[in-house]
Amino acid sequence: MVLKVSTRGEVPPFIVMDVMREANAMEAAGEHVLHMEVGQPGTGAPQGVVDAVRRTVGIQTLGYTDAFGMPELRSRIAQHYSDWYDVQVDPGNVVVTTGSSGAFVLSFLAAFDSGDSVALASPGYPAYRNILTALGISVVDIPVGPKSNFQLTAPLLEALQASRERPLDGLIVASPSNPTGTMLNPEELDALAVYCEREGIRLVSDEIYHGITFGVTARTALATSDQAIVINSFSKYFSMTGWRLGWMIVPGDLLRAVECLGQNLFISPPTVSQVAGVAAFDCADELEENIRRYAANRALLLEELPKAGLHDLASSDGAFYIYADVGHLTNDSAVFCRRMLRETGIAATPGTDFDPSRGQRYVRFSFAGETIVMEQVASRLRDWLA
Repeated sequence: MVLKVSTRGEVPPFIVMDVMREANAMEAAGEHVLHMEVGQPGTGAPQGVVDAVRRTVGIQTLGYTDAFGMPELRSRIAQHYSDWYDVQVDPGNVVVTTGSSGAFVLSFLAAFDSGDSVALASPGYPAYRNILTALGISVVDIPVGPKSNFQLTAPLLEALQASRERPLDGLIVASPSNPTGTMLNPEELDALAVYCEREGIRLVSDEIYHGITFGVTARTALATSDQAIVINSFSKYFSMTGWRLGWMIVPGDLLRAVECLGQNLFISPPTVSQVAGVAAFDCADELEENIRRYAANRALLLEELPKAGLHDLASSDGAFYIYADVGHLTNDSAVFCRRMLRETGIAATPGTDFDPSRGQRYVRFSFAGETIVMEQVASRLRDWLA
């Protein structure tokens, strides 16, 4: 007898993880690989975080916390919004999660039903699309490009809504975005938030790259709307990817639903990681040093990539990515990235991970690593593409 296998798992892979697996295999075989594929900081957790965990482990009993997280951490996160954005957040609306990935699962389950429609920009983070699809939620791609700085605009959203027989149920925005690093200007974010409230569209704002910006300041959707779901993470700015700790700011009408889902799906976020999260807010000096390194890496690549023939680059206002148009070199970015890895040792992610329809002409480079790696990448690319 053949046993049933759920169709929920029939989603595309997260291609960047496939690239990383091949790159790691090459490294294990003794080859020198330059990692530009994965969006994670090249540095570990700040020293203050490490010290706090050392003081805790072996002394405290690290049992479950409340499903919403430790009160001290929720209060520190609420204070963070006052300090960074001059926005007042009630700690009772703060939900600590198992990474931003846990926050996406909880928010999508709480806000949308199977058969609902959620719009998002393409290119965009592939896990949005794949989680929604696995949950039976219809994904509505809105193609964006250089004309709108690879970001959604209120007119684009209005035009989509007008063309549909059934209104949208949700919208996901990300600023800074993955893979392009582009940002919504404050006025455009406000316009989108106001439109969503007026039309009854649940706005989900992915703000996990806040703090990593270059010459501009990120705005939280909470500055305009108290109905938006805001998601953030300790993985990027706080340099704590492996700790699997994130958070969400949840409007009151969703709190109980999120709590019940969280209790059943996760019980609670990792306690030791929550202890680390409290300490992370006191490590600004070390974290800002990381941002200065990202800025130097970005400046180097924006100068050197055109010398290798890569001229059409997204603006990269934030995060640590450069999204490069390679359409003059290939019509298959996946094949291009495999060749580049095998022939140069440079691991990068094909655009098809982020844009199923147009990503074959784009490649994403992550500049979260050491500056010397960026220099080596620039040199190898110049030689290879010459």
